[in-house]
Amino acid sequence: MTAVGTRTSSAREQLELLLDEGSFVELDAVAHRRPDSVVTGYGTVDGRPVSVFSQDATASGAALDGFSGTKITKVMDFALKTGCPLVSIHGSDAGGGAVGVRGEIFRRTVLASGVIPQIALVVGRAGHAVHSPAVSDFVVTSDQATYLFVTGPEAVEAATGEPVDPEELGGARTLSTVSGIAHHMAHDDRDAVEYVRALLSYLPSNNLEDPPVDPESRAGDIETELRPQLDSAVPHTAGQPYDMLQVVESTLDDDEFLETQPLFAPNIITGFGRVEGHPVGVVANQPLRHGGCLDIDACEKAARFIRTCDAFNVPVVTFVDVPGFRPGADQEWNGVVRRSAKLTYAYAEATVPLITVIIRKACGGAYDVMGSKHLGADLNLAWPTARITVPGPRLAPEVTFLDSDSACEHGCVDAVITPSRTRQHLMRGLRALRTKRETQPGRKHGNIPL
Repeated sequence: MTAVGTRTSSAREQLELLLDEGSFVELDAVAHRRPDSVVTGYGTVDGRPVSVFSQDATASGAALDGFSGTKITKVMDFALKTGCPLVSIHGSDAGGGAVGVRGEIFRRTVLASGVIPQIALVVGRAGHAVHSPAVSDFVVTSDQATYLFVTGPEAVEAATGEPVDPEELGGARTLSTVSGIAHHMAHDDRDAVEYVRALLSYLPSNNLEDPPVDPESRAGDIETELRPQLDSAVPHTAGQPYDMLQVVESTLDDDEFLETQPLFAPNIITGFGRVEGHPVGVVANQPLRHGGCLDIDACEKAARFIRTCDAFNVPVVTFVDVPGFRPGADQEWNGVVRRSAKLTYAYAEATVPLITVIIRKACGGAYDVMGSKHLGADLNLAWPTARITVPGPRLAPEVTFLDSDSACEHGCVDAVITPSRTRQHLMRGLRALRTKRETQPGRKHGNIPL
């Protein structure tokens, strides 16, 4: 196992992997004349400007002092002024350092939230600077080389008397599977950087721009975009699971899907794809895990993703097959009501185009919160296999349900579609919704139930 706080590449080597060749322009290069552990500057990724800072544990491993902190705040200000994404590479922060310097960084991270995309690549021990990656839009880790925790294993053992392994406490796998902080666990530094580059390809440079369109894509003939495999995607036996990922990929350009947080709350799928070259965010229940039920982790995962898409003008496509909320006293005691309200809030406040496709089940309150028409979705479609149900009292076998045609009659969906034509309907709907304009009541900010 890689030792705590080490990394396989230096700051400059990381930047060379991330940025287009020859594009890096360093800021505060005078730092070469003194021991320093932070490299800052700007460059391009696929020709698009980005700002960067990278902490270099291989150089000195020193604490974040006032000079290094000022370098970071300057490049963050530069990113905000120029409206370009900020990629931060966290290698090591040995603790200590100048008073308040991390607070200055945290404050700027918050101010930039929802204005420019912020991606944190953690390839070492983040030390006391953990809140900066946590506030970022995406966190990318490197397996067995990432450590992110508020109190380290030494402090935990001193306080509780119980020894704990740093990997178990806050390593890449724990961050990806248990706490849900990480959006991707890479195999190595190169894989981590490639994921960051892929994320940037789906995001605009700032909140005032539209997401970048794939230059190789061309608007094709919608009538040729049939996906016959979708007609047999849902098993004939009710309740039998199937892989929703196959449904999602079949509706996207070249069947390409960049999943986020695949190891956390796998009963719901989130990630990015393209339709006619235009980026879309995807949220989908996964029947292979817990039957696709919503639970605390799934609600928070989806809510954060939807709000990220909404902040950066990325339309959201939702695929629904949800039997309800996962039952259990632990879910209720740990606040599933409050946590699921976050998902409700995220859909209801979103102003980007929202398209929902009900594949099979949409039961009870889970139907409402999964991008329903009543919550504000622009276009709601249903496969013939769709059923919207409301359980009877005390889970009696009698239920009130609407099949796909009845749901259309009641205004729950706008159309019942043939599964193989799902991509065609998404293409038409997203084309029509590109001119969508929606504003919300003036306010300082909403009060999401945190």
